[in-house]
Amino acid sequence: MAEAYAFTARGLTVGYRGKALIRDIGFRLPKGKILTLIGPNGAGKSTILKTITRQLASIAGTALIEDKEIIRFSQGEMAKKMSVLLTERVRPEMMTCFDVAAMGRYPHTGRFGKLSEKDIEIVRSTLRRVRAEEIADRDFSQISDGQRQRVLLARALCQEPEILVLDEPTSFLDIRYKIDLLSILLEETRDKQLTVILSLHEIDLAEKISDYILCVKGDTVWRFGPPKDIFQDDIIAALYDLAQGSYVTSRGSVELKKPEGTPRVFVIGGNGCGLPAYRALQKKRLPFAAGILFKNDLEYGTAKALAAEVVSVEAFEPIDEETVSKAQACILRCGAVLDAGAPLGTLNQANGKLLNYAKERSIRIVRNADELD
Repeated sequence: MAEAYAFTARGLTVGYRGKALIRDIGFRLPKGKILTLIGPNGAGKSTILKTITRQLASIAGTALIEDKEIIRFSQGEMAKKMSVLLTERVRPEMMTCFDVAAMGRYPHTGRFGKLSEKDIEIVRSTLRRVRAEEIADRDFSQISDGQRQRVLLARALCQEPEILVLDEPTSFLDIRYKIDLLSILLEETRDKQLTVILSLHEIDLAEKISDYILCVKGDTVWRFGPPKDIFQDDIIAALYDLAQGSYVTSRGSVELKKPEGTPRVFVIGGNGCGLPAYRALQKKRLPFAAGILFKNDLEYGTAKALAAEVVSVEAFEPIDEETVSKAQACILRCGAVLDAGAPLGTLNQANGKLLNYAKERSIRIVRNADELD
């Protein structure tokens, strides 16, 4: 059975007043999937979203919902196919949260906009789905940003669309409400086969929620594909032109620029225990080396981003004598060791040997970065 595509872009060119900003956009999005647009500020993510929601006219190319061009839908038909949640802060006067959510029923209520019993039940059930039922009777202007965003999401879902488009929906939210909102979107795609197209600044969240990622850079779509193909250290660094730091895709973390210079301390870590030391040394601008780490270790990606040198071995392989000798030579060059307190197990006994090596040569050993100058 052929896969059903909810939305397709073919050679789409978008921009303002006839001036092209992004050219030749092409992708197909299956029904019930989540596509996230990522890229630098000002790259044109919002322009793409405004074009596919018909707030802006396309300059060239075609956009289709299923197999019909979006320009051929009437306004009412379009409202039943697609709903939109933008970043602008809505401040309706003298309206309850129920009233605001109920505005989403307008494509279904007829000329006079009167809610039927069925409409009322749909609004109530939608507020329940977005965990906002308890605030239904409250004044919309008197609730928090996180609650407001859930009510606006309910309004969009009350349209019963096939496609939901959101522009930076987490912009004003704290971490709790970010998680709530994205969890709701996941539920809607899996339970209701809703197709979601959104933009996000938080690329760690984009990786976690998305089925597909579209990278916008320059005047074109720079990459398109599943998260596993996009979220690689070199791709994200190039997308955002990272020169003063890095993004560690294995941990979904942003790291500041590594300290410059010859390493002055060797951090013996592993199992994540070295992470606080790496960041403390980075803040002190004290260059360091790290090891001996397995390449699948929790902290390996951060060590590569922040350390001047990393002594490592392949995952699930024994630490050989050549690697131990390399680490010992590095310790001698550094002249100090920071013991991060990583547990010693069957496979990393060599790190215990490194500590003994430093003690035998009266090399300074500390347990905390604050002990170092």
